[in-house]
Amino acid sequence: MPTTCTRLWFASFCRALAVLWTVVSVGALASADGTTNGLVRTERGFGFQREEIAEGPWVAHIFRFDRSRSDLVLTTTLGDSNRLGMSTISEQMRAFPSGLGRPLAALNGDFYKDEQEIPGDPRDLQIRHGELISAPAGHACFWMDAAGNPHCTNVQSRLRVIWPDATETPIGLNELRENDAAVLYTGAAGAATPDRSGTELVLEKPGTSSDGWLPLRPGRKVQARVREVRKSGVTPLDREILVLSVGPKLTAPATVGSIIQIVPETVPDLTGVTTAIGGGPTLVRNGKAMEWSGFLLRHPRSAVGWNQDQIFLVEVDGRQSQSVGMTFPELADFLVKLGCQNAMNLDGGGSATMWVFGQVMNSPSEGQERPGANALVVLLKKPEPGQVGR
Repeated sequence: MPTTCTRLWFASFCRALAVLWTVVSVGALASADGTTNGLVRTERGFGFQREEIAEGPWVAHIFRFDRSRSDLVLTTTLGDSNRLGMSTISEQMRAFPSGLGRPLAALNGDFYKDEQEIPGDPRDLQIRHGELISAPAGHACFWMDAAGNPHCTNVQSRLRVIWPDATETPIGLNELRENDAAVLYTGAAGAATPDRSGTELVLEKPGTSSDGWLPLRPGRKVQARVREVRKSGVTPLDREILVLSVGPKLTAPATVGSIIQIVPETVPDLTGVTTAIGGGPTLVRNGKAMEWSGFLLRHPRSAVGWNQDQIFLVEVDGRQSQSVGMTFPELADFLVKLGCQNAMNLDGGGSATMWVFGQVMNSPSEGQERPGANALVVLLKKPEPGQVGR
């Protein structure tokens, strides 16, 4: 039976969605500059807007919410529920854990690699519910810090293993491994490691306490005991172990029983960050649109932006007669006009998809949703026990 708190939260959620649906369904208002606008403001601090702009022509979709709403947070998804994979945003939303709250809006996320052995490997950084899923690759990334403030800058990986003899080896995370590299695999990578030659160390927690063990978190060092040394790939994975795969051109100076240290550091330091996603490039910084000498082709676009009061998810349709897509300079200018002080590009093209209140709101350029690796989600959190939702 649902508790009183749950019933009150659900009623509050339904009222909030009713307000949002009013916003979505409102009639369009034409402005003097050829822009057709839907109502944005709601008393509950979030709203959806569809803009038709004659200049392009362009059709843009914007979801924004007030940063003062502590019960509205950003999170990320994976293409295969709790592990890497490929699926549409609608599929990812249907698989979203109901215990965390209700998704209000979602936007396609990072660029991705679609190799058969690890489908849905994000190109860059991803942190989901505080777990480090994918390591940064030096491109622009968006994240929310421990205080709930948004950031965007290029992030570098300093992930490494410290061996028993105090030597160190840089490592990748949940990605295909080359012969001259080492990669750490967590349960988020799938059922087993890829089929690669080399040495694979199965790692377990060194004691009975789970403190400081899994899930892997940015900035938090992990001590691990070598349970098994294997001379082949396809090592089974689960949420209680790690597997360190070392290419044949490297050495792995450890044996069964050895204690090694995994150091998941980044620059800048992302300790305490619970949500992050890769993308790039940066489009707006300190209220000014970035400048480019290239990137002048028009494509469907997706972006995340913010100012001191609000956070924006933005999608612009493209490759269609009613909306031709934007260049990076056009997208940056549009984000500044919306009020973004800072903004970052996400994957675009056929991936550009805006999902709001249970349905896709835009017109994907391929006529249907394209499967992707992850998404950025606006989540209405469940209240803590004893709390009543707004």
